[in-house]
Amino acid sequence: MPAGRGVARSLAVRVDTGEAEFADIISWYQELLEHAVPPVDLLWEPVKVGPTWQYESGWVLPEFTLGWRVLAWCGRWLRDKRGNPWQFTAEQTRFVLWYFALDPETGDFVFHSAVLQRLKGWGKDPLAACLAVAAMFAEVTFDRWDGERPVGREEPNAWIQIVAVALDQTKNTMKLFPSLIPPETIRFYGIQVGKLNVYGLADTRQIEAVTSSPLKIEGGRPTLIIRNETQNWNLSNGGHEMAGTIEGNAAKSEDGAARMLDICNAFRPGDDSVGQRTREAWEKTQGADPEALDFGLLYDSLEAPPEAPLTAKDAPGVVEAIRGDAVWLSIKRILASILNPTNSASESRRKWYNQITAAEDARFNPQKVKMRSVKVQLQPGDEIVMFGDGSKADDATGIIGCRVSDGLCQVLHVQQPRKRQIVDRGDVDLAVIKAMDVYDVAAFWFDPSHAKDDDAEGDNSFWMPLCDEWAHRYGRGLKFWAVKTGDGKHAIAWDMTSSTRQAIFVPAVERLETDIESGEFTYAESGWLQRHLINARRHPGRFGVSMRKDGRESAKKIDLAVCAAGARMLRRLLQLSRVNDKPRTGEAFFK
Repeated sequence: MPAGRGVARSLAVRVDTGEAEFADIISWYQELLEHAVPPVDLLWEPVKVGPTWQYESGWVLPEFTLGWRVLAWCGRWLRDKRGNPWQFTAEQTRFVLWYFALDPETGDFVFHSAVLQRLKGWGKDPLAACLAVAAMFAEVTFDRWDGERPVGREEPNAWIQIVAVALDQTKNTMKLFPSLIPPETIRFYGIQVGKLNVYGLADTRQIEAVTSSPLKIEGGRPTLIIRNETQNWNLSNGGHEMAGTIEGNAAKSEDGAARMLDICNAFRPGDDSVGQRTREAWEKTQGADPEALDFGLLYDSLEAPPEAPLTAKDAPGVVEAIRGDAVWLSIKRILASILNPTNSASESRRKWYNQITAAEDARFNPQKVKMRSVKVQLQPGDEIVMFGDGSKADDATGIIGCRVSDGLCQVLHVQQPRKRQIVDRGDVDLAVIKAMDVYDVAAFWFDPSHAKDDDAEGDNSFWMPLCDEWAHRYGRGLKFWAVKTGDGKHAIAWDMTSSTRQAIFVPAVERLETDIESGEFTYAESGWLQRHLINARRHPGRFGVSMRKDGRESAKKIDLAVCAAGARMLRRLLQLSRVNDKPRTGEAFFK
């Protein structure tokens, strides 16, 4: 692998073994990081996820880490394909330092697992192969403190698994070992390199390749699991079952010390892959879900910005910005792949822009959805309309407020009950009470669904009693009723299943797509709403292209996307009623 820019290391100035050589290699990497600064002439600023590319008058590095010794061990005992001492790039170096970062109070690893997501060809497999061999023989386990310096030790029962759902994917890593491990290292550690295994120190330590066989790995106690191409692990190939088995093995390891490293490209949103679930679980801990707790995952990715065009003119500059230190990648060859009409735009963005792109049937462009998030909130006294979507158990229940003046949307309430639980209607009511008190609510429509209340007698609709109560409280003050005339006249309840209302709602979904694309639609930062918009799929029908879930039992909910479309629809209807000078106050619902 190429060294850092303008810095070179030579074996000639180092002794053959011992601490002097380790100190020399560590010094070389420290100099490398000192000279390697973020590029300033990029045409596109990449999206930087994780700590590897954080720079504040110098690279942001962990204060305590075993990574320096791991880097030194790899430089001493491993070789690149030309036979030179192994050298990580500056970018890879920073990742290794963070992967081995320690808690100064306990000596535990700050991250028990990590995801390294980069574009194709970046060098994920070579890095993983180096860390696999290092896990066999280097000082990868915390032992003690020497003053303020952490001291590591070898793992005497090192067992590394390189796992994939297809044998070819494990080969990407396994085939690197014959050239990576030189004869000197083989002799010193008694290593035997095979096609699917690497053994060392009289077979007491090993690396093994494992494919999609949960039964084979059930009960194992590996010390490091490298999960390859997790964007391809899904239900159809046993990926989720295997991921669950691996997680169980890691959790029951001695002192819970087993670690995981995922190497992957951007996932396809429609696949429900292990890669997708891992990213979404991590995003919840970053503020998308206030109740989600950190679970020790280092997620590191360098991605093209959402607005980056996929054109012959712009693609070279975009790839240059997100390839990081992988300067060996041929931008000319990548451009040829992008321009090849047999490759879909979504796949080119996923592979070469490292973007999590829309499935072909995605209702809204995920990149544009992310761009429409703003750090602005509704303000007390704002005139708003509210639209809610009620569910009992299988889906989410949510309410979105939309400011009449500029269309800003904000999640006012959301619940997504776990399995075998039902929504708390009391919490929904409290959210409505608060909204009515804080804002000037011109209209409030709520789709009550047809769920039944098992504890109620007679007309046991799950939501209608609460909708009726809201109508009692607020109906006289609402300027625009849900149903104005007829037997179903109601201030708030708006049953979306009727064809009459679908004829109004579906064009609102299409308008929402237009507004997302143009930038007219904005929403107050919300991971919930963002995910629900991205989860939505195209659903052509009688009145146009609406939205749907992945499937009836899908865990990927879209209810807040429905609320957003409904709230924007309600805002437009209110505005049209005022333009036409036709007040829609209506009679009081209850006399």
